[in-house]
Amino acid sequence: MGRQSPAIRIPGAQPPHPHGGLVAVTHDVSPPLDDLVVTAHRIRESIESVIEGKSDVIRLTLTVLLAEGHLLIEDVPGVGKTMLAKALARSIDCPVRRVQFTPDLLPSDITGVSAYNQQTREFEFKPGPVFANIVVGDEINRASPKTQSALLECMEEHQVTVDGATYRLDSPFMVIATQNPIEMEGTYPLPEAQRDRFTARIAMGYPAPSAELEMLDVHGAASPLDKLEPVATTAEVKALIQAVRGVYVSQPIKKYAIDLVTATRQSPELRLGASPRSTLQLVRAARAHAALSDRDYVIPDDLQDLCVPVLAHRLLPSLEAQGQRRLPEQVIADLVRRVPVPEAQVR
Repeated sequence: MGRQSPAIRIPGAQPPHPHGGLVAVTHDVSPPLDDLVVTAHRIRESIESVIEGKSDVIRLTLTVLLAEGHLLIEDVPGVGKTMLAKALARSIDCPVRRVQFTPDLLPSDITGVSAYNQQTREFEFKPGPVFANIVVGDEINRASPKTQSALLECMEEHQVTVDGATYRLDSPFMVIATQNPIEMEGTYPLPEAQRDRFTARIAMGYPAPSAELEMLDVHGAASPLDKLEPVATTAEVKALIQAVRGVYVSQPIKKYAIDLVTATRQSPELRLGASPRSTLQLVRAARAHAALSDRDYVIPDDLQDLCVPVLAHRLLPSLEAQGQRRLPEQVIADLVRRVPVPEAQVR
């Protein structure tokens, strides 16, 4: 007998999935998960008015936001990486800061600095751009490793330590970083510790011809970003994040997530598997993915849909896999097919 979900019942929610110890929701509680789909739909429509033909990418971006994670957008120039980040930022009425990463950028340019006030004869902390709800880091791999490391504490612990004093960051807090994987001159590859702090990595990809034609009509005269207005408040996003935390994850689903991550550590095609942090972020993202699908419980499909964007950027292929040009994405796809899916349980 499975226990009942503590999360909210969404009107019109689907019945339990045939996989994995899932439980139907039979009662309502206070957080406003009922409004999640409506509010997320407004944000999604706002972004789609700027980014044409990338509904899957936009959905994953919202998933990372509601999972309290961070997003790495990695693709060639000109496909809309920065445009996506700006569109999300402008769709939410919250403080947003953009940082252009360059080789001469210093850690204090991101976190802030203690400056001496001659009038009070005391040092005062001047907050850096990281003190915002959404921080857009453009071309993050162009900054030195020392500057990149300034984001480690921010992204993991939602706090900044400067001169021995610790300052908390407001919630929600999301870093959206972009990088170009092709042009590597004058860049510093992100260390594994940095990549592991990004919940997901996505690639925009080239638009379909029809979407590109639409882009010419919409973007021809002026940037649609100029007309973009907020469609959600900071308070609404906070409430949605809180509601997503209550989405139910059964024990078989948790074990399935662990099995998927463990498979990456045991694969002979990988010399570095996924970390325990990735297991946590995979489950958090699955909760948000389920909620955006109008469900208040996680099913195996949620984990399977997220395995590649959440795990692939954390993995290092073996020399044999590199010789065979096997990408981590392909290895994960094979592992998902081989790892047994939890059997259905009757409540």
